[in-house]
Amino acid sequence: MSGLLALLDDVAAIAKVAAASVDDVVGQAAKAGAKAAGAAIDDAAVTPKYVTGFDAARELPIIWRIARGSLLNKLIFLLPAGLALSAFAPWAITPLLMLGGCYLCFEGAEKVAHALGWAHHEKSHVKKTAPGDSAHLEEQKVKGAIKTDFILSAEIMTIALSAIPESTFWMEAATLATVAVMITVAIYGAVALIVKADDVGLWMAAASRLAALRSLGKGIVAMMPKVLALLMIVGTAAMLWVGGNIVLHGLEVLGWHWPYDTVHHIAKVATQGMEQGRAAANWALVATMDGLFGLALGFVLIPIGTKVITPVWQKLRKVNPVA
Repeated sequence: MSGLLALLDDVAAIAKVAAASVDDVVGQAAKAGAKAAGAAIDDAAVTPKYVTGFDAARELPIIWRIARGSLLNKLIFLLPAGLALSAFAPWAITPLLMLGGCYLCFEGAEKVAHALGWAHHEKSHVKKTAPGDSAHLEEQKVKGAIKTDFILSAEIMTIALSAIPESTFWMEAATLATVAVMITVAIYGAVALIVKADDVGLWMAAASRLAALRSLGKGIVAMMPKVLALLMIVGTAAMLWVGGNIVLHGLEVLGWHWPYDTVHHIAKVATQGMEQGRAAANWALVATMDGLFGLALGFVLIPIGTKVITPVWQKLRKVNPVA
């Protein structure tokens, strides 16, 4: 009997350790995922355009296919690459993170430039599909979405990796896998809700017996274009903020301290006399200056990306540039 009790005690102890490990993984994943919020918001803002023009019945299946591809991107390709970097080349994480930050700044600044009419959209290299060939068009859209997601997922996973405290290989693997699943579910769950909100609103407006519900349905339908526009603005701002912060922090890690220190010094001096809300105001000022730095850096990168990197990439892929 005493042996059985001892065994049960051991099992209970193991269960407590396992539960604590799960809590640690979830906690670290939540913190790491929060760091990647900017790239995640942009992913959610970009995805709805891929279901535009399709029948309502195909919207959720398309989102599911993109979400599945996103999860495969993170778990099959990016997770092993991230763990290999952490184990064999940790010095490369900061430069890669800064490269991703520059990409976010470039994308955000390009969206601002287009919104202000300072740049023109390049002609697409994708071949036009025959009218009615919706299956082929859907396949093209899904593949394009998954390729775009790979870049954003790489940024998300790199940010998450940099935010995980030094730990064992398996703890890092479990945390990154948890981040991948949590962020993918959050992003594409939100996208599904956004995409189907119009249909829900139309159904409420047409089928509800209560006048209040019909009015609410009409309000949802009228509000969704504004919600999508606001989501694009928030996504762009988040990209610039996160991208600028990543680059500034990376410069500090690499030994160039003054840009990062200057931003924080200005925010500290500006909020010095505040008695209430000082921490929030300090954070808002730092985030704003990070975003402005990201916007300026992005404007510098636009000609480099469009005039140098894109033509080189097209030649490597053996695609003739369109005049």
